[in-house]
Amino acid sequence: METLARPRVAKLLPPRDAAAVVPGYALHCMLTGSVGSMLASAGHTNRAFESELRSLREAVAIMAGRVEQMLSRALQALVQRDAKLAQRTILEDPKVNRAELEIDEQCLRILARRQPLASDLRFITLALKMVTDLERVGDIAVNIAERAIDLSQTPQAAVLHDGIPQMEAIVQRMIGDAIGAFVNRDLEMARAVVRADDEIDALYDEVFGDLLRVMREDARAEQLHAVVHVMSVAKWLERAGDHAVHLAELVIFMIDGTDVRHTGKLGERASGPDELG
Repeated sequence: METLARPRVAKLLPPRDAAAVVPGYALHCMLTGSVGSMLASAGHTNRAFESELRSLREAVAIMAGRVEQMLSRALQALVQRDAKLAQRTILEDPKVNRAELEIDEQCLRILARRQPLASDLRFITLALKMVTDLERVGDIAVNIAERAIDLSQTPQAAVLHDGIPQMEAIVQRMIGDAIGAFVNRDLEMARAVVRADDEIDALYDEVFGDLLRVMREDARAEQLHAVVHVMSVAKWLERAGDHAVHLAELVIFMIDGTDVRHTGKLGERASGPDELG
């Protein structure tokens, strides 16, 4: 059977080592001691409070690592037409949902018991918001995995525009860097994530335009079926990039108290005072 003629065929990205993804930054922090050193420098005298903040930070990092892995496996399943891998990816979603609820409860418990101020308060409220974005990226991975299952059952091999794996690689980097900025309080890394959104938007426009031309030139049902699914994947990856940007914006607020949401690109943003200390 004929395949899509217009888009370029994607080369399969090398599979990621799962151990390198989960627990990801949490493992890195525990091995290097960066979490402990950062909390110690904050001058806390209450060891129990320090332990609670450390535990919260690690929980968010582990959740992020699981979401990164889900996204990677979902696209791998799509390219390889591997329905079993796609199904295993979908089965990871309840773990992400449970992590969101547990972290929410952890944050509320700390707020009630410790009544934190200034930077600690920003950190805890940031964690509450970050898990929402991470959970939604997990939902995006599930959507892509479901498309992978559907396409694996068609007689025609799914042909992907090579912009799809490029988008996935950039989104993975953005999510990883956003969590890295969160763990290490790296302001420049967070700003770089925001700037990377332009790369995702440009690739999405390219993929969408190419696939739209294919639909106009070849309107056979089996061709349209594959093209529509690939366009959906591109849109979901673009949306995942938006979630990564929001994560980075929250980290910027945590570090210096500047709220850069809804204010245009970084070059247009005016820095604000650190009102909360």
